[in-house]
Amino acid sequence: MTNPTQITDVPIGGDSIRLGQFLKFAGLLDSGGDVKAAIADGAVRVNGEIDRRRGRQLQLDDVVSLEGRSVRVRP
Repeated sequence: MTNPTQITDVPIGGDSIRLGQFLKFAGLLDSGGDVKAAIADGAVRVNGEIDRRRGRQLQLDDVVSLEGRSVRVRP
């Protein structure tokens, strides 16, 4: 039996945020360069699907995953 991935809620204080900004804001990555590389490598998933767009607008309740960590966009 496997453990389901725990999802951490990260409040953004608005209705949307760009994927690149959210990765840094949520503490998944430290710099813009790290964000660019992780997205280009296909390491970032949004709602279970690989997304290679740094500028993608995330909406409330979207789940972003990277290296076994998952965070959900919350108001």
